Amino acid sequence: MSVLTGIAGPEDVKKLSEPECRELAEELRREIIDTVSRQGGHLASNLGVVELTIALHRAFESPKDKLVFDVGHQVYAHKLLTGRGDRFKTLRSYGGISGFPCRAESEHDLFDTGHSSTAISMALGLARARDLKGEDSHVVAIVGDGALTGGMCYEAMNDAGNAGTPLIVVLNDNEMSISPNVGALHNYFKHLRASASWYGNKRRVRTRIERIPVVGKPAARLIEKIKDMVKSVTTGGELFESLGFRYWGPFDGHNIEEMTHVFEEAKQVRDMPLLIHVVTRKGNGYDLAERQPEKYHGTAPFFVENGMKRSRGSGKSAAQAAGDALVSVAAEDARVVAITAAMAGGTGLTKFASYYPQRFFDVGIAEQHALSMAAGLARGGFRPFFAVYATFLQRAYDQLIHDVCLQNLPVCVLVDHAGLVGDDGKTHHGVFVSQMSLSVPNLTVLAPKDTAGIARAIRAALKADGPVVIEYPKEGIPPCEGETESGPLTVGRWQILAEGTDCALLAYGRMCLQALEAAKQLKEHGISAGVVDCCSLKPMDLPMLRDLNGKGLLLFTVEDGQAIGGFGSEVARLCIAEGLRAPAGIAGIGDCFVPHGQVDQLLQDCGLSAGQIAKRVMNQLKERKYAGGEAKGGC
Repeated sequence: MSVLTGIAGPEDVKKLSEPECRELAEELRREIIDTVSRQGGHLASNLGVVELTIALHRAFESPKDKLVFDVGHQVYAHKLLTGRGDRFKTLRSYGGISGFPCRAESEHDLFDTGHSSTAISMALGLARARDLKGEDSHVVAIVGDGALTGGMCYEAMNDAGNAGTPLIVVLNDNEMSISPNVGALHNYFKHLRASASWYGNKRRVRTRIERIPVVGKPAARLIEKIKDMVKSVTTGGELFESLGFRYWGPFDGHNIEEMTHVFEEAKQVRDMPLLIHVVTRKGNGYDLAERQPEKYHGTAPFFVENGMKRSRGSGKSAAQAAGDALVSVAAEDARVVAITAAMAGGTGLTKFASYYPQRFFDVGIAEQHALSMAAGLARGGFRPFFAVYATFLQRAYDQLIHDVCLQNLPVCVLVDHAGLVGDDGKTHHGVFVSQMSLSVPNLTVLAPKDTAGIARAIRAALKADGPVVIEYPKEGIPPCEGETESGPLTVGRWQILAEGTDCALLAYGRMCLQALEAAKQLKEHGISAGVVDCCSLKPMDLPMLRDLNGKGLLLFTVEDGQAIGGFGSEVARLCIAEGLRAPAGIAGIGDCFVPHGQVDQLLQDCGLSAGQIAKRVMNQLKERKYAGGEAKGGC
């Protein structure tokens, strides 16, 4: 009989024997591999923490004890052990369970998290809330070693250590975040891992001494103190102890019995924060993921037997287009440098790193540092391009404003995953990037309508005197039929994609395709709708806006970003400021966080499908007609 099917919650994990726990680990691993192979998701990181998660739930009592997972790339086993086994097959699908911690799903998920380096701060807040209420519970933050390149971790640890707040941090050391870890901390962890045998010997000696009648336990405690003094100068851990944490480890994170014992002992530490260093192997149990953990960090559906993708994407992805374009301009201009925050592969910079290793910088999970460093490179005479997902750019908004735009430095931010991104859901949608960018002085904002336009935008950015943001969606977008444009985009100029005499749909990025399809549907109803590619979001094409107004066309804006403070709002503001007629409709995402699902499903949910756009335009035109305000013109 399956052990996993008998797990309705964490309390059932505590009832298992050690052999049953090991069988449970294998069943969890098989379930994760099978589901991710069909649904896509984060595989290697989740396979690496199966045994660790079992041990956590054997030692602690969730939800009374608080388990805070950093990022969420390691919660699949946790979901399966906390009553979601019957829904796990719906992982990342529309209406199914999230690939990240999700409060709406379970009381065992404390936060909706998708960004790195936040767990220790959140856990410290929970620990202080516990102490203020006089409760008796444990708070545990489970953090990957890659997350420790984020400065928030040290801010939180410094605060917790200074206050002496009882708190447990489990450092899951698997030598990777998304791209291989880099920097001095990575080398520091190598030193700590090399000291693992010290702790195994320490436990064996202590066990033997404790068996001595009467004097055994006091002697063991005395020897342990002496050994800890020796350890502090021979095996490391000084970094964490200098921050006020007690340091234990490294331990084998794949040994359920050992980790359960360690966590039980950790519960007895009540006078200060404790860091437990655990070593795991990313992709453990699936050979392909073990050998290529970066490839299987986040993966599309694949065949388990050979790792081949179940469906092949057509054409070049947006990230690949950006990476190829950077390689091309770097060959022509020695000032071009590229920066990533631990996501070289995801943002298309692997090729650049191979061609120009001296001009490529991976700073780890440190987006704030990346932008400020880019400012320094620009001030030093270079042309830095920082490639980052839109959702992670949010973490460096202050640096974008203060260190880059205030100084008017020629830094280009390549904002990948703009707009709706699909299966990763509300923590990863890039729907705030336009709002963030449009309000910042000195900043040029470009949004190509297709993949080929990314290269043209990059060349335009290289010619700019100040900072530039280029935003584009996750997937590649083929050019419009008959598209012939080449050369750099013209900053401040829009392009008419379709002529119209009744109205004009103003769109950018992927939404140009939705607008073109909406125009076709409107034509079937006798409505002539023009479509304008507003690829230069800032500065906008004021002459074209004046021209469209002068022809009496009703304007409708279309965007897959937040409507509040977004592109449509800015068009309306500009029209009012210039004495022009404001848009008759602004189609964008409402005042909400969008869940996970396929992009076409989410567009439908947000009222942004081509059919919904067309219907909205028809309703507005009908109201105008009945009100006697119908106008004709030409676009």
